[in-house]
Amino acid sequence: MTIQAGDRIPEVTLKRIREGMETIDTHALFDGRRAVLFGVPGAFTPTCSARHLPGYVEHFADFRHRGIDVFCMAVNDPFVMKAWGESQHVPDGLQMLSDGNGELTRALGLEMDASSSGMGLRSRRFALYVEDGVVRQTFIEEPGQFEVSSATYVLAHLPS
Repeated sequence: MTIQAGDRIPEVTLKRIREGMETIDTHALFDGRRAVLFGVPGAFTPTCSARHLPGYVEHFADFRHRGIDVFCMAVNDPFVMKAWGESQHVPDGLQMLSDGNGELTRALGLEMDASSSGMGLRSRRFALYVEDGVVRQTFIEEPGQFEVSSATYVLAHLPS
């Protein structure tokens, strides 16, 4: 079942690299804050690198001005997510999260099979607006599309 508005973010652990490798619980990430979590099929892939992540980098200050934290997630290992963030000049505060085993992706019901491209289980392209751990809005792309999960679209559809 796909995550819906009103659902709580499932509790799983993700990885991130800051000063070192960290394991972070999703409830610790999302409880008590307003946030956008956007998921991409893969770090360093064409649309993700040319349009999706760069839009959130470009508009990061707009989200922060509204009091919204921004998290990027992919079914990649934390070292790849760190390197991708560095290559894309991700600002401090925009967190690059690794769902290396696809646990959160599956719990959200947003997995896709990219085996035909040699990529295995991956995340569909999406964005979720979350308040205090509860999903308030979903922006889930149809396969092969990039419209409703872009930073500009999400910003235009968030509460003021």
